Amino acid sequence: MTEKTLQPAATLTNRQKQFLKGLAHPLSPLVQIGKEGMSQSIINTITAELSNHELIKVKIGNNSGLEKHSTSQEVAEQTDSILVQLIGKTFVLYKSNPERPKEKRIILPRK
Repeated sequence: MTEKTLQPAATLTNRQKQFLKGLAHPLSPLVQIGKEGMSQSIINTITAELSNHELIKVKIGNNSGLEKHSTSQEVAEQTDSILVQLIGKTFVLYKSNPERPKEKRIILPRK
């Protein structure tokens, strides 16, 4: 990993995390990890959804056999995103996309 991919996680403050949690609350999971488990296609789908939405929920299915803590960390690392929250078997990921139109970007509060 490069320093660039590690930097965003270090710069997210508690206030910014709380802001993102508030935005994520009404969202439905866009990606579900099922019995096939972690695969490159799941990572590609999550990456594409992060590019489109910046903030997404991912649900780990009961029949996937995956451990929620390690899976959520692994997905965040593989997609260069930030793990914002883990509730039950659903986790919230954030990745800023400067290429999105300005009016559709998530603007984080100042530190």
